Amino acid sequence: MAAETVDAVVIGMGPGGEDAAGRLAKAGLQVVGVEGRLVGGECPYYACVPTKMMIRAANTLAEARRVNALAGAATVRPDWAPVAARIRDEATDDWDDTVAVERFEKAGGRFVRGWGRITAPDEVTVETTGGPRIFHARKAIVLNPGTSPAIPPIPGLAETPYWTNRDAVAVTEVPESLIVLGGGPVASEFAQVFARFGAAVTMLVRSRLLSRNEPEAGELLAEAFAAEGITVLSGVEATRVEHDGHRFAVRLNNDEIRHAQHLLVAAGRHTDLAALGVGAAGLDEHAGRIAVDARMRAADGVWAIGDVTGHGAFTHMSMYEARIAANDILGAATESGDYRAVPHVTFTDPEVGGVGLTEEQARAAGVRVSVGMSQIPSSARGWIHKAGNEGFVKLVADADRGVLVGATSVGPTGGEVLSALVVAVHAQVPVRTLREMIYAYPTFHRAIESALDDLH
Repeated sequence: MAAETVDAVVIGMGPGGEDAAGRLAKAGLQVVGVEGRLVGGECPYYACVPTKMMIRAANTLAEARRVNALAGAATVRPDWAPVAARIRDEATDDWDDTVAVERFEKAGGRFVRGWGRITAPDEVTVETTGGPRIFHARKAIVLNPGTSPAIPPIPGLAETPYWTNRDAVAVTEVPESLIVLGGGPVASEFAQVFARFGAAVTMLVRSRLLSRNEPEAGELLAEAFAAEGITVLSGVEATRVEHDGHRFAVRLNNDEIRHAQHLLVAAGRHTDLAALGVGAAGLDEHAGRIAVDARMRAADGVWAIGDVTGHGAFTHMSMYEARIAANDILGAATESGDYRAVPHVTFTDPEVGGVGLTEEQARAAGVRVSVGMSQIPSSARGWIHKAGNEGFVKLVADADRGVLVGATSVGPTGGEVLSALVVAVHAQVPVRTLREMIYAYPTFHRAIESALDDLH
């Protein structure tokens, strides 16, 4: 089969791939975008957008339940139907990507539905329902494969009807009971959502909640979950999973058995580099990620962006790297990848935001660390907020350079307060300058000022 020559082929049309392909097409290049699932990737259909709709609904229930502590009395009756309808109709178009495909084609790109892999230098073969199609890329191949749910090799698990995040966002009824395997952001968000809608939730966590965040964040979240009736079992592993046609039975490494109507596996993500054919470009097919330089170049004529680069499995990271890669391909590079201030937010209640290094990471990097903390409940805004005011601000500073290298913001608007801390870490604003700023009163972000006063 003869190869068709184009300027660029983008494999994987998640947020970053779609953005990069659109930029290249708008610049006048002949671009082929390849996607086997849905254009837009995980974020609009199974992750960021629908899950935040779920969280918005669940948080509304929680606020209504706080009326008794603040404003009188209220009776709350959860109803999942409007949530499921909103996800289907507003977020995902019933998991139809027609609008996204048309958006890319209107930008000048060409879309091919199928699974792409590099089969030779500058060559991509796409397996489609109509047979294979081969494209020769004159200028660039951009890899944005994203990730899929990682399924741990637990005996019996593969033979059961377990859920991943893709199944959980599409449910039309809340389960009576749910076991969540995992303790990261995805696991934590789903656990709280379903618990607030009436499910009896048990989390099985290998280490601790939000293990990549500061330990204080996981500890506070565990306390909040316990107050809501969520059972968090830390330091446990599932050794066997069974399903009798009605319920799951999960055996733990301490010989305890936990039962539930459904099981959600949220134990990380992975990418199959061998299926992507990166070996044909001289890259290691067995690596956990694709190493790139500061311009997202992975090999001669090959750029990689997003989850697969290992810089953070976030939509904002994928879009950031897409911009850099596209500009490099177009010969208009003006920036290089800078990962000192990567922000991340877990949208639980309280929200958990983090940026830069944790205290442990900073010490491991040889930084002479200064740490400061302030508690949201003891702040003016926290005291006023009263119900649902759990949270804190933690700052990690390089004592020698006098700048912040990391920060954590936990609270009712933890992700929003984080923005000021991202600027401080990214721009390396001197701690002295931060101390001399004026912080509006009474705001949640004013807790930053108290944390600065606590630096020692």
